[in-house]
Order: sequence, then structure tokens, then C-alpha cells
Amino acid sequence: MWSAICVAWLTVILQKHTPQTRLFGDIAVCGVFMCRTKREKENDMYPAKKKVFLILGALLAMSLACSITVLAAEGDTEYVPAVYSTFWALVPPIVAIGLALITKEVYSSLFVGILMGGLLYSGFQFESTITHIFQDGIIGVLSDGYNVGILVFLVILGAMVSLMNKAGGSAAFGQFAAQRIHSRVGAQLATILLGVLIFIDDYFNCLTVGSVMRPVTDKFKVSRAKLSYLIDATAAPVCIIAPISSWAAAVTGFVEGEDGFSIFIRAIPYNFYAILTIVMMVGMVILKMEFGSMKTHESNAVKGDLYTTPGRPYGLAKEELKETKGKVMDLLIPIVSLIICCVIGMLYTGEFFSGADFVTAFSQSDASLGLTFGSFFGLVITIGLYQVRRVLKFSECMACIPEGFKAMVPAILILTFAWTLKAMTDSLGADVYVAGLVESSAKGLLNFLPAIIFIVGCFLAFATGTSWGTFGILIPIVVAVFENSNPQLMIISISACMAGAVCGDHCSPISDTTIMASAGAQCEHVNHVMTQLPYAITAAVVSFITYIVAGFVQTAWIALPVGIVLMAGVIFVLKQMGNSVEEKEG
Repeated sequence: MWSAICVAWLTVILQKHTPQTRLFGDIAVCGVFMCRTKREKENDMYPAKKKVFLILGALLAMSLACSITVLAAEGDTEYVPAVYSTFWALVPPIVAIGLALITKEVYSSLFVGILMGGLLYSGFQFESTITHIFQDGIIGVLSDGYNVGILVFLVILGAMVSLMNKAGGSAAFGQFAAQRIHSRVGAQLATILLGVLIFIDDYFNCLTVGSVMRPVTDKFKVSRAKLSYLIDATAAPVCIIAPISSWAAAVTGFVEGEDGFSIFIRAIPYNFYAILTIVMMVGMVILKMEFGSMKTHESNAVKGDLYTTPGRPYGLAKEELKETKGKVMDLLIPIVSLIICCVIGMLYTGEFFSGADFVTAFSQSDASLGLTFGSFFGLVITIGLYQVRRVLKFSECMACIPEGFKAMVPAILILTFAWTLKAMTDSLGADVYVAGLVESSAKGLLNFLPAIIFIVGCFLAFATGTSWGTFGILIPIVVAVFENSNPQLMIISISACMAGAVCGDHCSPISDTTIMASAGAQCEHVNHVMTQLPYAITAAVVSFITYIVAGFVQTAWIALPVGIVLMAGVIFVLKQMGNSVEEKEG
């Protein structure tokens, strides 16, 4: 028996074989080791048997080494994992998301998902798994210029927030706003308004709105979970319907062979999820109603507990605001200068100053580099302002930079893991698998395709944690299916893709925008995900029905009012179910 197994196993190893056969051979031998007969286990005491086992163990180790060697020798040809472009490619993000929702612990959940991706890619080979995770994954994503730019942007924004807090700008604005805002509803509506006004980029939106409005919402006892939701719901949903934004630029770039910017403009009325999310958010704020776990968070906030759960990120940050001498201008000038500098930075990367027109410059801008440039000059202006006004000493300004860096470490770590997980899914061909599913079902269900595209976009963005990646996968497919047959249905389907990507982004704990909303509100990340999920699902269901209507009527003048009426009906029903939160002010 053992001889036959050894011969078969060595044959597999020495042949020109695939990763699947190597894996099978290794697993087979391991299985034989683990499943020895009772008699063999009883005779384990005999030295001869032990020698046999040692030899076989050595051969097994040689097998693993041989497998790795063969893999290296075949480096000239592109390596394709056995599970490439199959359902298994979606398993790593599903595992990560499931663990995060169950354990409420993000870091380990993300890493387990990354590990699963590495194992599937390498065929469960130890060395190749480690290499893929760290070299191709973590180091690879941190070597990407775009990702590094985003991280630099986060660090600089963290430094600016620390500077504004230290200078007393945030506290002064809080006092200023408190004199003009007299209720929890007013504080939430002011947050929404600021989020709508800052439409340039979702990262910028999340962190800026959070830093400005956090003192105000804290004063009126709005939970950090609710603040996170308000930030998140006015970040991507606003950016995706704003013609002048980094998101518009991204979508325009993915529409090949067509006037991308014109298509984006025409698709805005069909972006039902973004529009209905805003309608739902404003309606619930005005009616003072919540549901799901958000109701618990808001009820506790009214009683004085802004966090509900034991996790209180940055819980001591408000102590910095006690010793302040700043004015409102110490907050407004840095924020306004940051906005102006970021816009100029994005125009610069789009070659506006080299002759390109405004729209073209924005559509081909590098958001990462532009935001990095803008935030750097915004930081310089802020430090210069505080020096001129003698609000802070230069040494105090410099001390705020590492403090801001420290504040952003949790967000940076989660982002790094999320990017690495996406790299794992990309290497497994998740995008190819989903694209094949969509393309195969497209031609038989044309009128239902917008709704199908919406659901697929939701799932893909949820699993991968990226909206822009979803754009890149689905939009070219939609254009190829409809460009020569039904241009109007193409517009609706492209909008459905964008809406689905934003929806999945909202639901996913590994989404960078979701992570940034948590960081901006200084909220426990899992709390934000769990409280936002019922709201996002509600808006998604109404949007799905609306896309079915749009697929048949093919006009926004009918479909959009239908969606708004349906959303109003849902809000009314929820209100009648007793989901109000009593307001206790003062």
C-alpha cells in the first residue's frame, strides 16, 4: 500500500504537471498520513515504522520544494491559478465580510480574507502563499502611486484636523453653529448641507465634513453612528451625481468609444440609489425617525452616550478643545483654502494649465495626485495663517503633524488591508467571472437588464469594496451590449451600474469610502457598518423596483417620480411603526 502511494506520488511530482495535480499529490499523501489504520497506529512504537514515516515526511517536504521550483521554472509563462474566474474568486471577500459582521473585528477579518485569497491563488503552497500576500499584495498596493497618494492625502488631512483642533477653530465653529442651530434636526440638516456642498471627492468629503460638524453634532447629542451615516450618504451619492467630481472623471474614463461626459450627464436622473438615498436621509431627519440598530444608537445618544458600544475611538479628543483661543476663521480659512487648492491640484493634473478646457481637465485628472498637491498647499496655508495670527507656535504646529498621522493610523491600516484583499480577488479573476455572468445573461433580458446590472453592481462592490473597480468591470460590458441597438437603455444601464456600485460600497465593511466615513466621524467602524446596512438595503430595494420600471418606460420623467413616491411610502410606513426618536435638548 505504502509503496504504491509513494510511486504514484513521485510520478505526479516528476511529471510536467499543473498546480492542481501538485496540490492533489500533496494532499493525498497528507491524507494518508492522517488516516493510517488502527494497526499502524498501534505499531507506531516500532523504530522501523518511524523510519518509514520520517522518510515519507522528508519526501513530502521535497514535494513542496519541487512544486515551488517548478513554479519558478515556469515563470516565463503567466501563472493562472486553478480557481481563476470561478465562484471561488469571490470567497475571500465573502469570508472577510462575514467574519467582520459576526466578530465585529475588522483587522483580523480582513487578514483572514487575504490569507484565504493567497491560499487559493497558490494552490495551498506555503511559500507561494506568503509571497503572494506580502509581495504581490501588501507591498504591491503600497507601491502603487495612486494608493500612496491617497494615504499621503489622509495623513495631511489628519494633520490639518489636529491643527484646527489645537488652534481652537473647531471649538469656535461649534460655538458659532450652536448659536444658530437649536436642535438635533438642525445639526443633522447642516451636516447634510455641508456634505452636498463638498462634492469634489468622497475622501475629502468624509474627513472634512466629519472634522467640521463633529463638535456640533456632539453638542446636540447626535450619535457617532448617525453622523457616520450622514457623512457616507452625502459622499459617494453626491459625488456620483455631480458633474464636477473625481467620480465623474472616473466614469467618463471607463466609457470607451463614446462621449463619456455627455453620457454621465444624461445618466444623472437615472441614478436612483443616489437620489433616493438623499431623499430617504432628509425625510428621516425631518421626521425624527430611525429604525434598526441606528434607533438604539440614537436613543442612547439622546441620553448622553454617543457611542453605545464600549469602543470609543478618539474618545479623549474633545479634551483638546478646553484650552482654545481660536476663532471661526481659524477653521473656515483652512477648509476653504483646502477646497480651492484641491480643485486647482486636480485641474493641474488634468493639464488645464497646459491648454485643456475645464471639463476635459477634470475628466482626465489624477484625483490621487491632485488631492495630494491640494492638501499639501492647504496645510502650508494653514500653518502660515496660524503663524500670522499667533494662534499657535511653530513648534506646536509641527507637533500636530505626527498627532494627525496617529489619528489616521486605524483608517490607513484598514485601507491597506482592503486594497490587499482587492488585489487577491483580482489575481483570482473575480472581475472576469462576474463580467462573464453579466454578458451571458444580457441579451435575453434586455428590459430587466438595468435592474440586473444594479444587483450585480451591488454584489460586486460589496464583495470587492470598490466602486471604481465595479465601474471598470461593468460599464464597458454595458456599452458593448447596447451601443448599436438601444442607446437609451445603455444610459439607464450605465446609471444602474453606478448606482449599484455606490450601494455595494455603502454596505461593505471593506469599502474605502465606508472606512473614511467612520474615520471622519471618529466612529467605531463596525458600528457604522451595522447601523448603515438596513438603511442602504431599504434604498436598494426601492431602487431595484424603480429600475424595473425604468427598463420598460425608458424615461426618467416617469421612473424617478415612481421611485420617490415609493420611498415616501416606505418612510411613512416606518414612521407609523413607531420608529421615532424622542428629542431631549439642552
